[in-house]
Amino acid sequence: MNSQEFDSLIKKDKYQVFIFTSLCSLPLFFAGHPWFVVNEKGIISRWEVLHIKNYSQENWGHLHKDFFPSWRGLEMLWGFSDFHWGSKLLSVLEGEENSLVAMMVKFIEKSPENYPYCAKYSFLGANSDTYVQWILDNFPELKIKLPWNCFGKNYKEK
Repeated sequence: MNSQEFDSLIKKDKYQVFIFTSLCSLPLFFAGHPWFVVNEKGIISRWEVLHIKNYSQENWGHLHKDFFPSWRGLEMLWGFSDFHWGSKLLSVLEGEENSLVAMMVKFIEKSPENYPYCAKYSFLGANSDTYVQWILDNFPELKIKLPWNCFGKNYKEK
């Protein structure tokens, strides 16, 4: 997906949640990296967990807001920003005020206060997959499943 394709999906009078995935940076290029993009009536933000901690202006440990452009996949090789994996749109959800999607947008925006693994990261979990699955687990009626290669989606702290 590119910027124009993504922009054509935005509805400025709706609440929307987009779930994207891309491959991870080398050498873990076989693993999936999911993230959320939320549209709160025209205000767009990207939410994801990255292996780097406290690296951007809007971050809470490993949880980052707007680290990359909304639609862009991860860098093929970390630190080389000219080459990115393509992104795949897994799901688009939309709704009005007081809808399930509006509640999900608010939940994602409050995740810095509630996500239990902001300070923890491991390639097998907690990781980006764990974060997205944690959000989805709070909205089971959506019945959205992450791809098989999102290896941290089943992570539960012992």
